[in-house]
Amino acid sequence: MPDAVLRCDEAAWRRAAELVGWSTPFRSVCETRDGRPVWFPGGRLNASVTCVDRHAAVDPDRVAISWEGEPGDRRVITYAELLDEVSSLAKGLRSIGVRSGDVVALHLGLVPEAAVAMLACARIGAVHAVLPAPLPAEALADRLESLGASVLFTQDGAWRHGTVLPLKVRADEALTAVAGIEHTIVVRRTGMDVAWYEGDRWYHDLVAADRTRGRRSARGHRGAEAAVDRSALDAPRGVGRVGGEAVDLPSDHPIYLISQAHRRGRPVVVTHGLANSLVTAAALHEWGVGEGQRLWSAGDVSWLAVQTHGIYGPLARGVTTVLYEGTLDVPTHARAWEIMRRHRVTTMMTTPSVLRTMRGWAPALADTSRVESLRRVVLYAEPSDPDLRSWAASDLGHHPITVADGWGQVELGGICHLSRPLDPDLLPSVAPEIIDDTGRPVPEGEAGELVLTEAWAGAMLPGAGDVAAATDHHWTTRPGLYTTGDRVRRTPEGSLEFLGRTDEVVSLSGQLVSISEVRQTLLDHPFVQRADVIERRDTQGGRYLAAAVVLDPATAAAQDLSAVARDLNETVRDNLGGVARPRMLVFVDRFGDELRGDERRRALAGLPLGDTPELKRITWAQVLAAADLSTP
Repeated sequence: MPDAVLRCDEAAWRRAAELVGWSTPFRSVCETRDGRPVWFPGGRLNASVTCVDRHAAVDPDRVAISWEGEPGDRRVITYAELLDEVSSLAKGLRSIGVRSGDVVALHLGLVPEAAVAMLACARIGAVHAVLPAPLPAEALADRLESLGASVLFTQDGAWRHGTVLPLKVRADEALTAVAGIEHTIVVRRTGMDVAWYEGDRWYHDLVAADRTRGRRSARGHRGAEAAVDRSALDAPRGVGRVGGEAVDLPSDHPIYLISQAHRRGRPVVVTHGLANSLVTAAALHEWGVGEGQRLWSAGDVSWLAVQTHGIYGPLARGVTTVLYEGTLDVPTHARAWEIMRRHRVTTMMTTPSVLRTMRGWAPALADTSRVESLRRVVLYAEPSDPDLRSWAASDLGHHPITVADGWGQVELGGICHLSRPLDPDLLPSVAPEIIDDTGRPVPEGEAGELVLTEAWAGAMLPGAGDVAAATDHHWTTRPGLYTTGDRVRRTPEGSLEFLGRTDEVVSLSGQLVSISEVRQTLLDHPFVQRADVIERRDTQGGRYLAAAVVLDPATAAAQDLSAVARDLNETVRDNLGGVARPRMLVFVDRFGDELRGDERRRALAGLPLGDTPELKRITWAQVLAAADLSTP
């Protein structure tokens, strides 16, 4: 049996730590405290310096960010320009009183200012938390309260799916129910009129107040694409040229907060440390994910993988990150391929759901979907399937590319296992094993719980209260192992096939959703007597939530069921966010006691209801039939 503490591959992590810039070397790779690994103790560094200053000093005209907005506008930002913007915003934040350890909430779309704000916070030691732009006001207020933020970034409006989301209006409404936000910094994106209140500041005014003049005009050609000189980048272990406001921080200083699925009506907020996140992001990019010089993470900036692997990882290694603001069907279904061609994307990261949607669009696009630059696709956040990976490998770019399937968790800082890493000999491993309920390894090809036998540096920092209650079981359930709660089996080619969770948390569109919280939200509605929520698969292999509800008799007889269904879905959306809203709503006449809860859910999952979203009505007799039981 393993030791009581997870093993640590010190040689692999020491090699990974050399990919970032340290102002003070760490005294050891990993120490143990209260049964948990403590990474790089004694070391000091700054994420902004590692991701920006080092590269601006070596190759100032290299492109750091290649951005495209949904309406078609574009920006190219070099490392020198990024340093200028980040330093100016960092000074602006300090001027309004933001200090090391303060929490800054970013309610932004995937605009360049979002990446700049992340790096500016990291520069001064503030802790950033990115919130989904589509959050309604009530859910936004709940997130802000749970984070304890003192500053909020938002936009006048955000482009999404061809329309403008009124972010500033929602933020203003949310702030009426939240105390503690002292300043709201507003990015002017759409030019729409917005109300103005005490504490509101325009982003561009805050940056301009402390901008260093003339830096850009002193540079030579902008946008050069010369290859990174790795020897020049990696040889100095110090911090390189440092612009204004960069703070020397200990390795375990918090860098960002991530909200997990709700627990007991509240989001559980986990904290990730500076060195933990930066070292793993750099190592994953260098040896696991990022083939070529331009990576595009096609997802929402609030997703952990986009922040870790789409922003910090590429910038830590001095390459170009491609950022896109909107949805991929605007103005046509060809948009994703156009972005990859226009920005010469070499590696694309996305979820299987996005890739399945693209596969559905591809037949109508013919040769317009050819992408010569694309070499690699990395999938994350959801289970994929062999047919999808096979299609991507041969047809996504109309030439052979490599497809890798990534597995990870919020608690572990993102992806930590890849089916096809770039360099498996150099990338640190979590040494995954699959065990049965007794803790013994399962036979080849059989299903069991995935456990990790090697410690992973990207793991969250220890928490207290609700955070500890929701997360400590990973390290304490089986001493010497990290229990994931994921049921998997190993495929013949050696990758991990995800089969579901051992708890009631599911990953949908790259975000964690608690089934029990969705069920409780439905039960709290005055029209609902009983409710159950299940995860189903559609014909394309995607996963979605379906809810079965029993209404109180008076409501069932008197109300328009379509209106009731809309009200139930809006209630879930307003309380838990749009991704938690069930795609399918099924009205059942009753729940009998012939089935236990797990039996009832298996029967509901097996009913031939199709995948169409319109509401459905079934009887308890149909549920019993699906469970192979006779009606009493």
